[in-house]
Amino acid sequence: MNKELSSSVQDLFADHGLRCTRQRVTIYEHLAADKTHPTADGLFRKVSQHVEGVSLATVYNTLEALCQAGLAQRLPAGDGGSAHYDANVERHLHTRCTRTGEVADVPPELSDAVLARLPADVLARIEAEMGFNVRRVQIELIGETKPPATRPRTT
Repeated sequence: MNKELSSSVQDLFADHGLRCTRQRVTIYEHLAADKTHPTADGLFRKVSQHVEGVSLATVYNTLEALCQAGLAQRLPAGDGGSAHYDANVERHLHTRCTRTGEVADVPPELSDAVLARLPADVLARIEAEMGFNVRRVQIELIGETKPPATRPRTT
């Protein structure tokens, strides 16, 4: 475990009112370092290699606590699969491949371009007509990853 990162994670937990344990710090560090948006099971497999005696229930409970504290987000399960988790709580979009189940971040400039074009008047109407306070918009683009040979080249 990286002592410098652990110290900053301890501070982060304190700022968000979370109890800080070695297991929670390790789970958060692994989640924050994993850009594949792991499931709880996948995260458990990685963390259990580093923390003796960690249980799957501890991973699930920690992920729930992190989400409630605003330090992680739960991405909905697709097609009956398991939910994925992301420690990046900044506004951004995700893609989900229906063939592989892989979840990936849309690059920030493209996420910003889509989110900036959400019509504020429509969101206001949703709030007014449904009595619902929109706190966050989460958009997931669902499709299939193209094989490398058929992807357009970007320059």
